Amino acid sequence: MLPSRARRFLVTGAAGFIGSHTAIRLLERGDHVVGLDNFNDYYDPARKRSNLQDVRTAAKASGTFTFVEGDIRNRALLAELFQAQPLTGVAHLAAMAGVRSSVEDPWLYYDCNLTGTLNLLDAAHRFNSPNFVFASTSSAYGNTKEIPFVETATADRPLAPYPASKRAAELLGHSYHHMQGLDFTALRFFTVYGPRGRPDMMTYKILEAIRTGESMPLFNGGNMHRDWTFVADVVSGIVAALDTRLGYEVINIGRGEPVQVADFIKLFEQLAGKRAPFEVQPMMKADVDFTFANIDKARTLLGYDPQVSVEEGVRRFYEWYKLAVGDPGA
Repeated sequence: MLPSRARRFLVTGAAGFIGSHTAIRLLERGDHVVGLDNFNDYYDPARKRSNLQDVRTAAKASGTFTFVEGDIRNRALLAELFQAQPLTGVAHLAAMAGVRSSVEDPWLYYDCNLTGTLNLLDAAHRFNSPNFVFASTSSAYGNTKEIPFVETATADRPLAPYPASKRAAELLGHSYHHMQGLDFTALRFFTVYGPRGRPDMMTYKILEAIRTGESMPLFNGGNMHRDWTFVADVVSGIVAALDTRLGYEVINIGRGEPVQVADFIKLFEQLAGKRAPFEVQPMMKADVDFTFANIDKARTLLGYDPQVSVEEGVRRFYEWYKLAVGDPGA
């Protein structure tokens, strides 16, 4: 039996990109992690099972890991899970991700991202009211003209169903805070990348193009800026939020140093010693020219201080990809 003071955290999407990193970080400091994932087929479930194995390996060294295969849309499962596991906090990272894919199937995105979040919020308030940390997105800002992006912006003009579903979940979180007293922190992530990154993400596609020689789409010729944020820094923000009850807050988690997409690609090309073949395509309606996080609030409330430069983050991702997939420079 764990001592009563032991911290138990539910990590939804625990077999995913950010979820697996978050679970491992919590385990490394000795926490009990309850992982939940449904292994959906948005990308190859085998990748997620490999991520989960990394989490299990970490649990052998420290912490305690319990895994539940299930779906956040299953209310009965969530009620059983929350009742059986008195939780300190919830890191709700499970979602249907991707702006462009949400345009093709908005019903699925709302079912998972909004109804699934509602199910978790309801279970949380009925069982122990754990601190609830929600993975939101910088895409919620839409085509804002306020640069850098600051949390006081209205964020009421999302450009696609994905950010609309995330913004709606933020508002739902406020309802549960107001009516039920649930502590709810929404973290708006800015262009997260790093080891175990999804194959639909741009960083992965860059190295795939270099390795295979097959061209990748490059929207607007790479003439867009993104606030690339390494996954280890994002996880530091998540863990700090789990440890800090703030009532209701929305907080940016980025690096605060936008880099042009074309320049970001060049960093990978320099490591590989090869060019990334690409096909220039017009910018999609759901895209924006710029993302740039104001992280003052995160620094003040969470002690958030991103440590990994873009150059170092690119190198770390490149080295992981070489081991996991193959050498792009070969």
